[in-house]
Amino acid sequence: MTAPTIDLNDGRAIPAIGLGTYGLRGDDGTAAVVSAIESGYRLLDTALNYENEREVGEAVRRASVDRGELFVTTKLPGRHHGFDETLAGFEESRANLGLDYVDLYLIHWPNPSVDRFVDSWRAMVELREQGLARSIGVSNFTPAHLERIVGETGVTPAVNQVELHPRFGQADLRAFHAEHGIVTESWSPLARRKELTAEPAVVAIADVLGVTPTRVVLRWHIQLGAVPIPKSGDAARQRENVDVFSFELDDRQMATISGFESGRLWDGDPDTHEEF
Repeated sequence: MTAPTIDLNDGRAIPAIGLGTYGLRGDDGTAAVVSAIESGYRLLDTALNYENEREVGEAVRRASVDRGELFVTTKLPGRHHGFDETLAGFEESRANLGLDYVDLYLIHWPNPSVDRFVDSWRAMVELREQGLARSIGVSNFTPAHLERIVGETGVTPAVNQVELHPRFGQADLRAFHAEHGIVTESWSPLARRKELTAEPAVVAIADVLGVTPTRVVLRWHIQLGAVPIPKSGDAARQRENVDVFSFELDDRQMATISGFESGRLWDGDPDTHEEF
C-alpha cells in the first residue's frame, strides 16, 4: 500500500505519511529504510544532525522503487545558518545522501537568538530555483517566524514540520498554516507511544474499528490534514503504521483523541530551544 499525496503550494505534492529515520543508523538503519520503502513508504525524513543521511541515501539506491517515486527530506542544522553557510550545508547533505537533488529541504530550527534564518531562507529559495531542492520549507517555526521570512522574501514555505500529537494538537498553528497554504508535518506523531496507545479511549476506538491503537492515532493526523512521520525500524510495525487509509474516524472519535491535549512533551519551544 502506498499513501495518497497532499498538494503543496509550489505545485508539487507530498506523500500523506512518511518514515521518520531518527536513530536509524549503520547497516541495520539502511535495512530498516529499505524495508519501509518496500512496505509502501515514499516519504523519507532525515536531517544532517541525525547523522544517517548516508544510510538513507544507500537505502534509496538499494530499494526496488525508482528514485523519482521517492520523496527525500533533509534539514539544515543551526551551525549552517547564513546564506553561504546554507549553500555549503546543503552540499554536505547532498554528498552524504549521494543524490542529485532532495525533494524537500527544511530549516531544522529557527534559532532566533542567532537571527540568521532569513538569510538561510534566501539561500534555500536559490536552491529551489536551481532545482537542487525541489521544495523548501521549515521546521519548528512559529507564526511570527513564518510571517518574517514571508514578509522579507515573498516566498512562503511549502511545509512546516512541528511537534504535533494528541497531547499537543497545535490548533492555532494549524489554522495559520491552512490560511497561508502551508502543509503541516507532524514529528513525534505518537507522543510517548506506549502511553498514548494504552489510553482506554484509544483502545476502545481501535476495538470498534478493528484496527490497532497506533493506526487510530496516525489516522487522527491524516484527518487533521497533517502529514505524520512515525519512526520505526521494525518491518511489521512499518506495515502497520502506513496502513491508515482504509478506515475513517467519525467526528466524536476525532474529538475524543483531540481531548488528550496537555502541551509540549519534549521541551521544544521554538522561541527558546535551539539546536546547532
